[in-house]
Amino acid sequence: MSLRSLAATAAAVLGLMSLSGSRGPWIAGAWAQTPPAAPANPAPAPLPPIPGCPQLVASGNPQYPPYLWRDPVDEQKLIGANADLMQWVAAEIGIPIETRYIGPWGRVQEEARAGRVDLVAGAFFTLPRTEYMDYFHPAFRETRSVVWTRAGAPVPYKRWSDLGPLQGVTVINNSFGVEFDTYARQSLKITQVASIEQAIQMLQRGRADYMIYEDTPAEAYAARNGGPAIRPLTPAVAHEGLYLTLSHRSRCNTPELRGRLARAVYKLTQDRVMARFVDQGFINWRKQAAL
Repeated sequence: MSLRSLAATAAAVLGLMSLSGSRGPWIAGAWAQTPPAAPANPAPAPLPPIPGCPQLVASGNPQYPPYLWRDPVDEQKLIGANADLMQWVAAEIGIPIETRYIGPWGRVQEEARAGRVDLVAGAFFTLPRTEYMDYFHPAFRETRSVVWTRAGAPVPYKRWSDLGPLQGVTVINNSFGVEFDTYARQSLKITQVASIEQAIQMLQRGRADYMIYEDTPAEAYAARNGGPAIRPLTPAVAHEGLYLTLSHRSRCNTPELRGRLARAVYKLTQDRVMARFVDQGFINWRKQAAL
């Protein structure tokens, strides 16, 4: 073949290659097709609605900073780490969740029993509560319940039995784990009052020798209330998990919803996003207290 023929053949091949566009290399007499590039991190398809469940109502203990407290702008709403958690869960399950102020903690439990509250945004595990709520595992947060005393009049405490001769106080309908609840019922003198502020004031004024409450919320309220300093003692009376629960009588309590909630709670613990919500809850509570 002459040099002129070789040049013409090469030009023809190059021309065909330029016309091929996105086609791949020439293989065995044909152009190999290059598959289209897959999109990077495609967004998951939105979940379909669940019939009869356009929205969920959540509530919880409204005296529980940094987890939950009443919104000073709209007192029918609850804000805090657990309210932020509910919005995160709503995005995961594809159903809006309204975190609503229902009343004190005892009233919230009654409304959940009746099915007028769908979700409880943070409950300790107790056997009686399993009669009217489904628990989703694992717990989304671990807490410590401790003995609080006046800083100027600490009590000698190393074990539960040390509290036997003393007068205690706590908030009505609070639970501190099955084991401690049973022991307290049988062996301790503990007055139950309507609010954590009232319990702190009773302790500060000497009307109670000690108070039982979770460490983080009690510290938050004590810092806001002022008065004589109180301090926690060790060891803690209980280490308990906070769980998301669903009322048995909720109109939305279906296998489909339970499956979505279980997957969301599992993802929550894997992604470890709750710590971020708690940090933001502390910031918001302190800002509000400073106003």
